Amino acid sequence: MKTVFLDRDGVINRNPPNMGYVRNWTDFSFVPSSRNAIQQLTQSGYRIFVITNQSGVGRGLYSEEDVRDIHSRMTAQIAEAGGRIDAVYYCPHRPDAGCECRKPKPGMLKRAAQEHNIDLSSAYFIGDVLTDIQAGKRAGTTRFLVLTGLGEESYHDYINAKYGQYGNKEECCPDKIFTNLYAATRWLLSA
Repeated sequence: MKTVFLDRDGVINRNPPNMGYVRNWTDFSFVPSSRNAIQQLTQSGYRIFVITNQSGVGRGLYSEEDVRDIHSRMTAQIAEAGGRIDAVYYCPHRPDAGCECRKPKPGMLKRAAQEHNIDLSSAYFIGDVLTDIQAGKRAGTTRFLVLTGLGEESYHDYINAKYGQYGNKEECCPDKIFTNLYAATRWLLSA
């Protein structure tokens, strides 16, 4: 079955100003056309999974209950728009925790694949940062970078070879680059 993994912040919803965190539902604001994109993917038979780092939990900025509330409301609003999120996976750990789930490690993707019988080699991962691209590469998915959220900065880092902090160029190389999730969706549905 066709599968798309989506990063959350910067792909589905806008990043808060000044590199802040989405701490509760009032901080959450959909990227324009993201619900429409998810609706079109759903209608075209794609399974959709959200894969998101939420280190604010590990930093004590908000709770896992807050994250679950945001995801519950997000998936409900997506459902009202005719879309469906099959499952949401999030890493609550701090960047220095050394866990296997935090992107750029592929733990959440592999867990979703195991739990939902997904062939990662035929799946897509759409994200706005190079750690998304790395996680997708390490899991064996096709990777799309979108320029919403932190995408423009990530694109700049990639084309100017400033990916050293992320790893090697091959791991940071997206298969395609799109302006936003809607544009990526239109390409997927026409391919």
